[in-house]
Amino acid sequence: MHEKWAGTLIEDESGYHFQYRKEYLDDSKAEPISLTIPLQEAPFQDKVLFPFFDGLIPEGWLLEIAEKNWKLNPRDRMGLLLTTCHDCIGAVSIIPFEGEEQ
Repeated sequence: MHEKWAGTLIEDESGYHFQYRKEYLDDSKAEPISLTIPLQEAPFQDKVLFPFFDGLIPEGWLLEIAEKNWKLNPRDRMGLLLTTCHDCIGAVSIIPFEGEEQ
């Protein structure tokens, strides 16, 4: 969010989980990434990708181009999000992270 690491989105066998980083929450200028994902310490959990994140994925002909160029499954919402939303419109970017969280 505005080039600050706001939180971590994870997909596992039980669904999707998003949690704000403590460092982000401690920042006096911290803003929620969405009205539907307010600032809080407790993680958000759902069986489906949160509507805010799903709304970042391109649609129509842009989605078709992404699916063909990167051979993406249109049902793999997390894969689409990670591949196509690094530099999307707005204040939020989705950046793949590998390794242990600090």
